[in-house]
Amino acid sequence: MRTRSTRHRAIAVIAGALTSALVFAGCSFGGEIEPDLPPQSTAAFPDETVQQLTDAVTHAMGVTGSSGAIVGVWAPWSGSWVAGLGTQRPDGGGDVTADLVFRAGKVTRAMTCDVLFEVAAAGKVKLDDSVTQYVSGVPDLADVTLVQLCDGTSGIGSYAGQLYSSWITNPDRVWDPRYLASFGLGQPRSGAPGASYRDSDAGYVLLGLALQRATEMTAADLIHAYVADPLGLDATSLGELPAEGALKGGQSVNNAEGVLDCAAPVDLTTASSSSGFTDAGAVTNIDDLGRYVQALAAGALVQDDDRFGAPVAVAADGPSWYTADGGALHAGSLVGQYGKVPGYITAAFADPESGLTVAVVLNNSAADGAVGEYLAWELAAIASKAPAAAGETVPEAGLPWTAEQYREAIAAAAVCTPPPAE
Repeated sequence: MRTRSTRHRAIAVIAGALTSALVFAGCSFGGEIEPDLPPQSTAAFPDETVQQLTDAVTHAMGVTGSSGAIVGVWAPWSGSWVAGLGTQRPDGGGDVTADLVFRAGKVTRAMTCDVLFEVAAAGKVKLDDSVTQYVSGVPDLADVTLVQLCDGTSGIGSYAGQLYSSWITNPDRVWDPRYLASFGLGQPRSGAPGASYRDSDAGYVLLGLALQRATEMTAADLIHAYVADPLGLDATSLGELPAEGALKGGQSVNNAEGVLDCAAPVDLTTASSSSGFTDAGAVTNIDDLGRYVQALAAGALVQDDDRFGAPVAVAADGPSWYTADGGALHAGSLVGQYGKVPGYITAAFADPESGLTVAVVLNNSAADGAVGEYLAWELAAIASKAPAAAGETVPEAGLPWTAEQYREAIAAAAVCTPPPAE
């Protein structure tokens, strides 16, 4: 069982800017904190690399029924590529541009854990506090700690599988977080707290409720004060998408013949974010998302020797390089998160050593959310092979997978047939 003591813990909230260059060339963020990563080359990727990245995204768009996607890839030694691809809807609706705002999905989990560690550093909670100190009506969780909720090792179940169809048919409903969590709590525990990983949206919702009670702040205010504002993420918040300037999201559903209609997805752009709360309720744009995952990987918001110090396998039969810890997923040298919410599949990962960063969103949630992760890994594998710009050196470390491997995984998860090439 994993425990964390105040004596052993070395948490320090970073109060000023770290002495590193802006990671995104040409961008100026208003926050005080800079991820400590290699400076980004101001060059663009070579045309061949851009074509490979474009092909990867358009392939994923085709098999998921997504009419649009936004992607950002940054390799400090080589260049960067940020683009909007496709259209807002299958029948048009305007071109997708890279500045549009979208749902961050499960990346919200890592943000909620950032808040936990920062609030703990301020002495308002202890990481090993029981959930029952802050959330009433859950006496059977007395042996579950706040940090276990963050790590995904509480053993608590999930609610999304039981409620997802309701989010599609009744997208405007406002969901109470306690009601959401009750569906996860109603499932049998997967094991003793701290023993193993279990994907638990209910756990992150309970963590958000606990942090609200401990700080007397709303979850939205916590994300702003401890994550978005320090990093200067002006497009990032916990809540609804803006009325203007948002990527339209939808989901293909079965038609009268029982066949998935990939040409006419249900519009879910205005679906209530309350179904995600502190598990998946954040919104962002691609620059913010890339910057955030860099800060997560580099430990820019909080410094804690233990946060990523005890990773556990995501699945017993999964690859040894794929683990979970501290509200993030660890894939080889990459740190990040992925998942889907109604209308969107989102993923973001970054390497704290090389600075390699990928962030992507697809605007149809009919496919398995894992497609977002697979696409991020495919893009990372392509970018990791990008040649060095003048005066730069390609990092020696590689990734334990190939781009082809995850292109095939995306194809295997297809729910739609890509349109014929023009």
